[in-house]
Amino acid sequence: MLHLAQVHQKSYAGKAGLRLLATQKAENVWAVATEGEFVLSTEASDYGESALVLVELSSTQQILSIRDAKSWVLKLVEDYLVNGITPAFLEQETERAEQWRQSLTLQNQELDRRTLELEARREQIQALEEDLKRERKQFE
Repeated sequence: MLHLAQVHQKSYAGKAGLRLLATQKAENVWAVATEGEFVLSTEASDYGESALVLVELSSTQQILSIRDAKSWVLKLVEDYLVNGITPAFLEQETERAEQWRQSLTLQNQELDRRTLELEARREQIQALEEDLKRERKQFE
């Protein structure tokens, strides 16, 4: 699983501590770590104090890969912040999507109501047709 981590002071055994800051849940979905979970690593000692790194961990917390997070962070800035995708913008888009969803729900309810009305009218017409057929038979 991929994590964003920060390198912390090197320990006496030549290992550095990685403080896990966030965990990738899906392709563009991350969760901020609530606990200050640490992983010790000799590979992390290659990075400076407080450096941000991307760490791939196995299910047993073994480091599979570690790389500098600079290019990843810059891509985030480029993709989201340069284009004006701010938290306020995302909030507005969320609100618009909710309004659109509510509008579609209302339209769907209106269509359901009309469908029921049409079904009731069809049944009335069928009943009238049956009455008309009976009346015709009586006249004949």
